[in-house]
Amino acid sequence: MAKIPPKSNTELVTEYIQKLDGPVAEIVETIRQIVLSTNPEIGEEIKWNAPSFLYTGDMKPFNPKEYKRYIIVMNLHKRILLVFPSGAKVNDTSGLLTGDYADGRRLVYIQDMNDLRSKEAGVRKVILDWLALVEK
Repeated sequence: MAKIPPKSNTELVTEYIQKLDGPVAEIVETIRQIVLSTNPEIGEEIKWNAPSFLYTGDMKPFNPKEYKRYIIVMNLHKRILLVFPSGAKVNDTSGLLTGDYADGRRLVYIQDMNDLRSKEAGVRKVILDWLALVEK
């Protein structure tokens, strides 16, 4: 029996964002709209105490501990950080993805709305490149 792909939990993400401070809430909501509008098979939920974005389409079976569905997990502790859990798989030549973590994580720091807007095209490209690598 095939595993049913996960669904979004939009209501929880909306509630989470509504509790954030004004400027942070605006940036997080904009990130949310950028990510979700990149591909219709991207869903959202609260994972690790922050908004997270995952691929909701069919995939080959894998160990859930590998977190292969997760595209971006936000970290909002004292800064706005986009964590790409398997970002090392993406061939990012732009320098957008930072860090060289052994577990394959790559990071994008967002300072403010202007910084986000300057990185929007790069974030979309990384997401699309990541989606192209999904084992379906």
